Amino acid sequence: MQHTLAAFSGELGVVLVIINVLLDQIGLPVPALPTLIVAGALAAHSLGSAAALFLGASMACLLPDIGWYMAGRRYGSRVMRFLCRISLSPDSCVSQTQLRFERWGAGALVFAKFVPGLGIIAPPLAGATGMRWPRFIIFSAVGAGTWVGAALGAGMLLKPQIEYLLPRLQRIGSDAVAVLAIVLAAYIAIKWWERRRFFAALRMSRISVGELYQLVEAGAAPVIVDVRSATAQALDPRRVPGAISITIQEVDQRLKLLPRDRDIVLYCTCPNEASAALVAKILIKSGFKRVRPLLGGLDAWVAAGYAAEALTTAEISVVVSTAPS
Repeated sequence: MQHTLAAFSGELGVVLVIINVLLDQIGLPVPALPTLIVAGALAAHSLGSAAALFLGASMACLLPDIGWYMAGRRYGSRVMRFLCRISLSPDSCVSQTQLRFERWGAGALVFAKFVPGLGIIAPPLAGATGMRWPRFIIFSAVGAGTWVGAALGAGMLLKPQIEYLLPRLQRIGSDAVAVLAIVLAAYIAIKWWERRRFFAALRMSRISVGELYQLVEAGAAPVIVDVRSATAQALDPRRVPGAISITIQEVDQRLKLLPRDRDIVLYCTCPNEASAALVAKILIKSGFKRVRPLLGGLDAWVAAGYAAEALTTAEISVVVSTAPS
């Protein structure tokens, strides 16, 4: 055990932990929380190692956040759509992240790393919505320090149990590494299966932008519903002409406003029309028959060259607290 502690107190051990945290915060499926907890237990023997770990791991959190923030400022909602498209947790990415950001504002950066799906999306969302540099750096740094400190602190509290287990893992040697690799592979496989199951549950007939345009031109008067969140509307303040705004959270309260004898077309700007499909399923369960998500959403409508209306500030139901002052 002393050999393990000596090895960890060296620069190599600290660097490996920092690299693990950096890869995790970039978005790769290499969870850093278990590593930090074990590192906290081992670093309890050395104040210098604990301080180096805390500072190094906090910077390893902050630097990717700054990178994602800059990407959000430059590329806007395209960055969030890309991250949600590759996310292993698309359900929380699509339906919860922007809602939490709207509710908590800059405070979301403090707790983001404790919430699945929010940690990787909050920094580019802060950039896309115009949060000021100093405000972002302060809240993001506090969030990084809180997350790293909590993990290291948990390891220090669990130090006796971890010290009891480590020698046994050392005796197992390469078998322990293989077990850890299998556990990591199983974690990724489970998350990927959940991702596939989520999108499979959203499979339903879509309506193309061309078909929707023909319905409108033929005078069929379909009800067009924009299900984007207030943040998404602020990022792209356009809509299909005549569309009404109903977010996922408002569906139950506004069911009575929707006619049951007309086509209802729902759209969003998320991968696989996830939010629109979720709302469509709610409506179908409530007895609506003629409900379909718009294939490709607002992006496909605009790309096809069809006219889009500009949303006014008053029409965006919630003013995002991180918008420029």
